[in-house]
Amino acid sequence: MESEAQKPVSKNQKLPYLMALRPRQWTKNLVVFAAPLFAFSLNLPTLLGSATAFVLFCLTSSSFYLINDIADVESDRQHPVKCQRPIAAGLVSVPVALTMAVVLLGGSLVSSWWRSPYLGATITAYAILQIAYNLRLKRMVILDICAIATGFILRALAGGAATDITLSPWFLLCTAMLALFLGIEKRKAELRLTKLKGTKPRAVLKRYSLSLLSRMENVVTTGTVLTYALWSAGPYLKGASTSWMLVTLPFVLYGVFRYQLISDPVDNIDNSLEEQENNSSERPEEVLLKDLPILVTVISWIITCFIILLCKHKGVIQ
Repeated sequence: MESEAQKPVSKNQKLPYLMALRPRQWTKNLVVFAAPLFAFSLNLPTLLGSATAFVLFCLTSSSFYLINDIADVESDRQHPVKCQRPIAAGLVSVPVALTMAVVLLGGSLVSSWWRSPYLGATITAYAILQIAYNLRLKRMVILDICAIATGFILRALAGGAATDITLSPWFLLCTAMLALFLGIEKRKAELRLTKLKGTKPRAVLKRYSLSLLSRMENVVTTGTVLTYALWSAGPYLKGASTSWMLVTLPFVLYGVFRYQLISDPVDNIDNSLEEQENNSSERPEEVLLKDLPILVTVISWIITCFIILLCKHKGVIQ
């Protein structure tokens, strides 16, 4: 009879190790594909380069998710939701999680520098940013949101570095504005849910108020729309290679407005606390995957971009 130690590990037993990497968070790393898409340079080499950057960012980010869960394991065990995380629940041991983190981070750094010095520098900068964020920045008001935005900018730069594409300054500014917008919406959701639950807020949330975050939101929303409009205006403003990208502006407007609607406390006032937690802008990746109008908007935007790219390639438009 085969002993317990000799039995192969089932898929259900392997699942906690995968969930500890937080694969749902990997949607944030899709930003690396924006470089070839926005540059209208979609071909096999650029797609392979972007895919490489995507995998490396997934490995790097997951290594820090593991490190964070190891550092917060005791507090997570006291949390009603975070206690279900694999490490806090005891499904993944701390030594194994630490080994996984070291292997993932070391592998991503070595692979990125081997692939390209620029990509290696970008991944390294992201790793340093994560260290600074977890040690200090996440507890510093305003700088915590700026750090989140910087992470998205580094993802965009990695996409350019992996594909040798020079990025438009309007594209980078638009990425920064959109990242700031998502970061502010995340803090708004956290602050509102903390007040609804009557729980003690994290240190950084004590320095924020919904009125302050709303004013900040107004600034970055305007900046997001303006920078995207300037990029889509075409080569005259050193933006997209065709001014036909202005056709996609309504999708961006609707997506931003829809996200604001979801995060609006007035819209959610009649919902139960559980419903608000499940449909919260505290987790942008969840909104992208679960909110049908936003998902349809993103898909429609991508399809429209491909049609414009195809028409430009065929010489139908300039």
